[in-house]
Amino acid sequence: MSQSYFGSCLCGTNKFEVIGDFNSFYLCHCSYCQKDTGSFHGANLFSMDAQLKWHSAFDCVKIFNLPDTRHTKAFCTECGSALPYTMNETVVVTPAGALDSKFDMKPNAHLFCKSRNQWDNNLELLPKFDTFPE
Repeated sequence: MSQSYFGSCLCGTNKFEVIGDFNSFYLCHCSYCQKDTGSFHGANLFSMDAQLKWHSAFDCVKIFNLPDTRHTKAFCTECGSALPYTMNETVVVTPAGALDSKFDMKPNAHLFCKSRNQWDNNLELLPKFDTFPE
């Protein structure tokens, strides 16, 4: 029986389900992922045989393909949250942060480390807070 994972955007306009297992989980440090996440990496789960099912109107999802690259980003037209998409008609790409369901898969690898920012080292050594620091 296939696993189902549920997710949504920040505003809740777009709700989705990924039916199947994830094959890999990559943290991508390429300059494109840095730009489209506003962070130091993209965190995407990939499935070669999952099904992406939308539980809301697909008309609030925009898919942007960066010209002359393989870089794609799907996002909510209301809040801008990253959303899953199907690449090459077979591979479901799911931003890890868009999932509402818990999953225990650890990242397989960091990609495009040559583009990694200098400040993105030894982050596990920083202080940790459960909420915004006082």
